[in-house]
Amino acid sequence: MSNFDYIIIGAGAAGLLLADTLTQDEFFSTSSILIIDRDDKTSNDRTWCFWEKSDGKFDHLLHKSWQDIFFATEQIERSDSIAPYQYKMLKGIDFYNHYLDRIKKHPNVTWIKDRVILIEESEHKVLVTSQNGFFTSTKVFNSWMNHQNVTSQKKYPLIQQHFVGWFVKTEKPIFNSNEATFMDFSIPQKGNTRFMYVLPFSETEALLEYTLFSENTLDKSEYEAGIREYIEQRLGNTPFKIIAVEQGNIPMTCYGFHEHNSDSLLNIGIAGGWAKPSTGFTFYNTHRKVAQLVQHLKKNQPLSRFHKRNKFWYYDLLLLDILYRENHLGSSIFGAMFQKRKPQLILKFLDEETSLWEDLQIISACPKLPFLKALWKRIF
Repeated sequence: MSNFDYIIIGAGAAGLLLADTLTQDEFFSTSSILIIDRDDKTSNDRTWCFWEKSDGKFDHLLHKSWQDIFFATEQIERSDSIAPYQYKMLKGIDFYNHYLDRIKKHPNVTWIKDRVILIEESEHKVLVTSQNGFFTSTKVFNSWMNHQNVTSQKKYPLIQQHFVGWFVKTEKPIFNSNEATFMDFSIPQKGNTRFMYVLPFSETEALLEYTLFSENTLDKSEYEAGIREYIEQRLGNTPFKIIAVEQGNIPMTCYGFHEHNSDSLLNIGIAGGWAKPSTGFTFYNTHRKVAQLVQHLKKNQPLSRFHKRNKFWYYDLLLLDILYRENHLGSSIFGAMFQKRKPQLILKFLDEETSLWEDLQIISACPKLPFLKALWKRIF
């Protein structure tokens, strides 16, 4: 049995950003760090997108960025500059290669490719059992999500953001490489909140994702039919090749993941509720959370005190209540916001950086009745 100062379970965005931040800080130079992941992170298994103002920490790793976005419903179409923001895309493999190389150079870091099967807490330590070993620590950070905790409760609705994406190359130039399609609700909604998400890398190359915010997933063939129909009807029926495929499912919920934290165990990333409940965006929020967490550790504070709830949690809860009961309303809610407010204000709101006055501007743009009904049900 081996003991470490810190154990990180899972080498996704949260785990690697945390490990990197620890190793870059002189405060932790003598701390022993164990990272356990069942994968060697050598494949491009995902992409992350986020927005920020001007230059940022990840710019040297970006695959592409855009300063213009497109938004549409059946009633409206908008193309807007989001300056001073940029919408940025980062490939998983580029992220892994960079951070694994940096982290593994540190002699105080141990990397183990293994599957964790049990996490047990005693009064003063956490025992992590993998298929091939036993490890202990007083500080364990876990990014493997226990779906049972969320699905077995009824207090907070669970909406899934589920999608299939095609990386395509067309024979003819059909994409505007300077503009990312943020949400295109003009596709048939079929009683759900459905939209196309398009990230063009050139005039002939793009990622197209058929995305839903809904309770239940679809057969893969239905997502693919949606992408094909969009290419035919919206982009012109031009021949194309599918270069790669990605598929994902992100939980959208205000469930209290932090309730499973303790003084010695902290759930991080999606498993810690770090995904934005109303949108599913996780990467940039994780980047900010990690910086806050490291400062928390330097103050020697118990991990159970790290979580803080803010006003945006309540806003997200009301939206999820609406989408859970009346899933078809997503298009009209997001459509009203983009029709009446500037995209910069919407992005600032989704980043949880707006003042109360700015919050009210966003809220006043949304359809009133659904939110009043959701608020009434939550109160009573």
